[in-house]
Amino acid sequence: MSSAHSHDNMLPRGSLMLAGGLVIFALAATAAVRLLDIPPVASPAALRAEARIAPVETRSLRFDDRSDGAVVIVDTTSNATVHVIQPGEKTGFIRAVMRGLARDRMMRGIGSQPPFTLTLWKDGQLSLTDSATGRTTEMTAFGTDNRAAFLALLKAGGAPQ
Repeated sequence: MSSAHSHDNMLPRGSLMLAGGLVIFALAATAAVRLLDIPPVASPAALRAEARIAPVETRSLRFDDRSDGAVVIVDTTSNATVHVIQPGEKTGFIRAVMRGLARDRMMRGIGSQPPFTLTLWKDGQLSLTDSATGRTTEMTAFGTDNRAAFLALLKAGGAPQ
């Protein structure tokens, strides 16, 4: 008994050529960037430092999870509670940002005690910097409503919107 060799399950030649072309393009683009020494796009923090844009207001915050699902936001300078996000409260953006930052800390073996620094800059930008990892999240990039949720935390006792 002989087994017949079938070509019915092969990819079309055009698809293979297109995939190969994409790989070659990616390699060529990467080589061009390296050989031509094209600088990377500057981060907002680097651009602010270069332009010497000063902070207008800063606040050191800690985000503590409670067993009932609430998140307690504490000003680490005064140890005062800034706001409590109750379970089900419509502040998903704050929870999502903090979940991502907490995951980064957990992967590095860092706990929740080091504060985050929320900064309003003279140019109107708003950033949240993790003091433990140095990671900065630019809030302005997420739209005015999401930015406003964090901006409210700069004010004493300010509740997110």
